[in-house]
Amino acid sequence: MITYNDIYEAARKERYSDQLQSLSKNFITEVAVYLKDKKQLTLKDDDVFSDMITKTKKQLENAVTLFKELMVRRRKKILHLVLIASETGISKQDFENMLTFEKALFEEIMGDIETSDKKVNELLSGKKEEEGKHELVMFKEDVEELLDMEGEKLGPFEQGQVANIPKEIAKILIDDKRVEVMEK
Repeated sequence: MITYNDIYEAARKERYSDQLQSLSKNFITEVAVYLKDKKQLTLKDDDVFSDMITKTKKQLENAVTLFKELMVRRRKKILHLVLIASETGISKQDFENMLTFEKALFEEIMGDIETSDKKVNELLSGKKEEEGKHELVMFKEDVEELLDMEGEKLGPFEQGQVANIPKEIAKILIDDKRVEVMEK
């Protein structure tokens, strides 16, 4: 069973270390149980325990704040590790101290950076960037609600309104002189 002191210590260690700190694999589950138990205690309305309930409420608030701080610091460290890994090619530093969902986050961001790097390299080698699928237009007149190619509702739109709509729909409205394309 996790205690307030365990949450405090985890947050303190994370705050004062540059390295990602090790947490038990079920740390978050235990924190959830702790917070649920404390919340249950705060819901009791016995006047006899009002002082204890007040202290419990404050401890619950502090525990939530500490837990949020802990998670933010861990995310920052993971993002830093991703940056280092993307630049040096080393991608498993501190991997053993990550929780399961943090490992998934790390891998997902690494994949996104690799995809971004590929796009940059393609642009540098002369490939054209894909044109967008939407067009920024200004309506010349009121247009009632319409459906896009997937059957999703668009609008209604008022005269003078600017909207980013699918190119296929924009082309039809441009041909009907109901909208004009905004400069990019």
